[in-house]
Amino acid sequence: MQKKIRNPKDKKRQKRHWHIRHTVVGTADRPRVCVYRSNLHIYAQIIDDEQGRTLAAVSSLKMDPPKAAPAPEESGDKGKKKKKGGKKPKAPDGAGILQAMEVGSKIAEVAKEKGITRIRFDRGGYLYHGRVAALAGAMRKGGLEF
Repeated sequence: MQKKIRNPKDKKRQKRHWHIRHTVVGTADRPRVCVYRSNLHIYAQIIDDEQGRTLAAVSSLKMDPPKAAPAPEESGDKGKKKKKGGKKPKAPDGAGILQAMEVGSKIAEVAKEKGITRIRFDRGGYLYHGRVAALAGAMRKGGLEF
């Protein structure tokens, strides 16, 4: 049974992904690299669809998070108590792309160790832009063909 999707944007992405999955199939000699992108992290896994097995997986979860930009000192805040909670410090611009490039290079290393040089790229219904394109570019630099 499939999960009910309430967000209309996610529903459209899921439909695109289902369409892509009918055309992109991983085999033993050319497995599929599936990408999932959340708001904070990016995940990639190498899948052999004939056997239904995940051969390798890499994510940005265990990597160092992007460094937050230092908050400017305000002269009027000295001596005042700071409230607990509030907004989290914002990650610097381009931090997600750097994270995606790191995941792409790691998945290429893992694939090379397993003897995989040619893959099929499944973008998961996301546009080939931004973090997804950065991940793919890093995989290409790592020596994977697709």
